[in-house]
Amino acid sequence: MLIELERQDDVCVLRLRGRFVTGTNLNYLRDKTDEVNSQNCKKVLADLRELLSIGSTGIGLLVDIYTSVTKNASGRFVLVGPQPHVREVFELTHLDSVIPLVTDIASGLAVLRDEGTAARGPVKG
Repeated sequence: MLIELERQDDVCVLRLRGRFVTGTNLNYLRDKTDEVNSQNCKKVLADLRELLSIGSTGIGLLVDIYTSVTKNASGRFVLVGPQPHVREVFELTHLDSVIPLVTDIASGLAVLRDEGTAARGPVKG
C-alpha cells in the first residue's frame, strides 16, 4: 500500500496504490490523513487507478478524508478511476451514491473546479 499526496494548483491529488485491506498500518493512514488536513486541502482528487483492492480500513480512510474536506462549505472531493473490483466495493457499500466517482482525471478535475456542480454527491463520468 502506498499513498502519495501532491498539490496541483488548488487541488490536492491523493494517489492510492496497491492493496488497502484489514491489517493496514493504521499509524501510516493517520499520518496521511493528518497530511491532507495540514495542507488545508479544500479540493481533493483521490486517484484510485492503481488501487488493486480495498477493505474496510481503506474505505474508512477515504470516508474520513471526505468528511474532513467536505465539512467546509467550499470543500470538494472526488474519486477517480477505480478498478472494477474497487468500484464494486463502492457500489456494495452505496458510497458511490454519496462520494462523486468518475472514470478519469480530466473528469475529476472538472468536477472539482465546476462550482455549479456539487462534488458532494454521485457523478458518473
